[in-house]
Amino acid sequence: MVCSNEPGFYKAGAFGIRIENLIVVTEAEDLGGERPMMGFETITLVPIDLNLVESALLTDTERGWLNLYHARVRDTIGPLVDGDTRKWLDRATQAI
Repeated sequence: MVCSNEPGFYKAGAFGIRIENLIVVTEAEDLGGERPMMGFETITLVPIDLNLVESALLTDTERGWLNLYHARVRDTIGPLVDGDTRKWLDRATQAI
């Protein structure tokens, strides 16, 4: 099953910002629980615009997630694009 993950911020009466990715439901590895669990794998790989990120407000865990996601985007998409696009992609997915 494919779902969308749409975290966002909405300022009442002003604007909203939403980041959306498609995710596929997967079987999670055995975590030792009482029953099998499901997990999610992101299947759309697009950089998150760092101009929208206030990195000082991120926890170490959130910063790590964003850097790992951007590394995956760069490593997966980079070999498929031309030189100029690759330069843009490298800048768009730089670690914060």
